[in-house]
Amino acid sequence: MDIEHLVFGDSPARVGPFSHAVKAGDFLFITGQMPTLINNPEKLVDGGIIEQTHQVMRNLKSVLTNAGGSFSNVVFARVYLVNFQDFDKMNRVYEKYFDSKKLPARTCIGVTGLAVGASVEIDLTAKF
Repeated sequence: MDIEHLVFGDSPARVGPFSHAVKAGDFLFITGQMPTLINNPEKLVDGGIIEQTHQVMRNLKSVLTNAGGSFSNVVFARVYLVNFQDFDKMNRVYEKYFDSKKLPARTCIGVTGLAVGASVEIDLTAKF
């Protein structure tokens, strides 16, 4: 199986030593994206969980698009939330990015903290 480590110059700047995504066979594993500005991995988007979730999804879309895919290719999502009181608000934003009849499988995990003080992080697995 061929494995490609993908780093895209016009996707979100990375906050650590990792690839934006790794393609293994027909699967694409996208590194968890933060609600950071696309060109500054240390600056969170202004606002609360709604704005942060939108930014995470925009950052994920950038990686998916650069890899030649879209949200319709996503088969699994993992969501990390610092505050589970934000669960419903995050869900209202998250679901707008997918076809309501073709939602990916998902896990949502409560955590005590995320990089750069983010409230949410999401990683994806897609199939091509």
